Amino acid sequence: MDAWHQDARATIYHGDCLEVLRELPDASVDAVVTDPPYELGFMGKGWDASGIAYRVDLWAEALRVLKPGGHLLAFGGTRTWHRLACAIEDAGFEVRDSIAWMYGSGFPKSLDVSKAIDKAAGAERPVVGERKLFGTARIVGGQGGATSGRAEEMYATHEIRETLEITAPATDAAREWSGWGTALKPAHEPIVVARKPLTGTVAANVLEHGTGALNIDGCRIGTEAVKVNTYDGRGPFGDSQVGVAYASKQVAGRWPANVVLDEDQAAELDQQSGTFKGRVGMTQHGSGTNRVYGTFIRSELSTVQDGTPDSGGASRFFYVAKAPARERPKVDGTAHPTVKPLTLMRWLCRLVTPPDGVILEPFAGSGTTIEAALMEGFRVVGIEREADYLPLIQARLDRVAAMEPEDEQLTLDASA
Repeated sequence: MDAWHQDARATIYHGDCLEVLRELPDASVDAVVTDPPYELGFMGKGWDASGIAYRVDLWAEALRVLKPGGHLLAFGGTRTWHRLACAIEDAGFEVRDSIAWMYGSGFPKSLDVSKAIDKAAGAERPVVGERKLFGTARIVGGQGGATSGRAEEMYATHEIRETLEITAPATDAAREWSGWGTALKPAHEPIVVARKPLTGTVAANVLEHGTGALNIDGCRIGTEAVKVNTYDGRGPFGDSQVGVAYASKQVAGRWPANVVLDEDQAAELDQQSGTFKGRVGMTQHGSGTNRVYGTFIRSELSTVQDGTPDSGGASRFFYVAKAPARERPKVDGTAHPTVKPLTLMRWLCRLVTPPDGVILEPFAGSGTTIEAALMEGFRVVGIEREADYLPLIQARLDRVAAMEPEDEQLTLDASA
């Protein structure tokens, strides 16, 4: 199959992903980072109700084109991701984990049961007030860890976006069920973390194929320098102390977690947690001498404060993904309805892809994964079936081509 676009670093196909995958060579990509359909029929889009994300043969093809030990990251909807995960596992992948991408912009699509009862009875509900929906501008500054104090004063200005009527129940049955609905507010999307089975050990697989491991240091949270102890051995256990030989190195930030927040969720978390002090790289010890992971200590101690002191809100333990509106391409009035934050996709690409590796995105959409991969210095193979979204992908390719080198630098410091 001929590529719709091809250059030294990006190959984009216009076609059905399963058909294109069948023509790709075995073990030709290092990672799969993808945002497949959630199969919800979102906004009446046919591509979101085809069942393709549940097909085992699709993920079997993805498994085939991955190198041994290659990772797969696939977004899913909270209602349907279990079927996605099962299909991925049934295709032969090892499900290793899941990442929760948490955001504050979700809107509850809930039926008001009380209103539905009145409507079915043909009763007109009395208007008792109004509710204003506001647009807001956020304050930047102050103290507060990963969100730079947004938890202290999140909203600087209020602009009325919409006014809604507040009605009261009109029937006794509606009054009985007032306040009942049918859905929760969406606030997270799960990401399946899976891996193709290794060839031998992790060490052997990494040396032979360059895959099988996660880029921990390249995806740490925050940019502060942290001393990390590397332990070479453990001395004999005794009644009073334990000896451990170690070396130190400097790395940036905390160990990446399987939770990712957006700015709103980070601010909410910091508002609840407040500012507290801690240590980066603190070493924990079990009581007595049965569990020891630090330098020479007395056996009666349970904790050694070994690390870099810091303070801030709880969100500083998680990566904060920011998505400005300018990231969303729009060409001739066409935009994609489900666009992921570019910084999030860059972080995910870097987590699972070796240097100069090849990333596969079978469901390219507007091309966020493609742009993210290129900005991180990877090569990418993308597939998109819908012709309407190809100009959006081209706009992203053009944007990357026009970037200055400094524009491609990504900071993991959520306060930046």
